[in-house]
Amino acid sequence: MYAVIFTAVIDQVDEDYSATAERMRELAFSEFGCLKFNACFENGLEIAISYWEREEQILAWKKHTEHLNAQQSGRDRWYKSYDVEVMKMVRNYHFERE
Repeated sequence: MYAVIFTAVIDQVDEDYSATAERMRELAFSEFGCLKFNACFENGLEIAISYWEREEQILAWKKHTEHLNAQQSGRDRWYKSYDVEVMKMVRNYHFERE
């Protein structure tokens, strides 16, 4: 399993940003096999972590036309800076209280 960690310093957030983020999440799940997606936004910082079975899925997602357009909008309008890290998961732990 792989994880993609996206960390961004926000410049501005608008209606288009929210709609685009929702669409990108929908595409990641429906067309590219994303297993899980968590995101949070606080104090001008966004952190999003997505989980994938195979690296090929991540690469295909990265090259998708709508995603490329969203990336450009991010650079032009929404983000001051961002980092993307792709990690291969070594192990995973889970706890759940009933």
